[in-house]
Amino acid sequence: MDTNTSISIKRSIAIKAIVTPIWKEDAEKELSNAISTVDQQLSQLEKEGQQVVSNIRSQSVNPLDPRVQEQVGQVQQQVAAKRSEIEEQKRNLLQQRSQVRELKMDEIVDQGQVDSFCDVSVGDNLIKKMQVSITVKDGIIQSIENNE
Repeated sequence: MDTNTSISIKRSIAIKAIVTPIWKEDAEKELSNAISTVDQQLSQLEKEGQQVVSNIRSQSVNPLDPRVQEQVGQVQQQVAAKRSEIEEQKRNLLQQRSQVRELKMDEIVDQGQVDSFCDVSVGDNLIKKMQVSITVKDGIIQSIENNE
């Protein structure tokens, strides 16, 4: 194999943020907005669930018919399952907001990831090529750690 051959590969780069008052405020605002959205989803789910149940009952000749009751029960089960899922999302968001509030200034936290490409050649240490991170402070890059 040709030792001068190189290829470009995709890698994930970890983004780390330095906690500042601006970062904390933005993170809390983002989480509060997400919590508000989840609350709206819960409200909408309840409304739609009641509407479907009302429609099923109003369209049947005998609302007490076991088949109608079964349909209503299925709808209510589906609504309950979706409600549990949404409530779990809300609990997670509330927990994240609480964790953000407890962070200390200048602490470094994981912010997410971005993808990038790099060239690799025979003889390169792939693990080191893949271990790259960027640290930002209020959106401004402070460092790029590249273990190459």
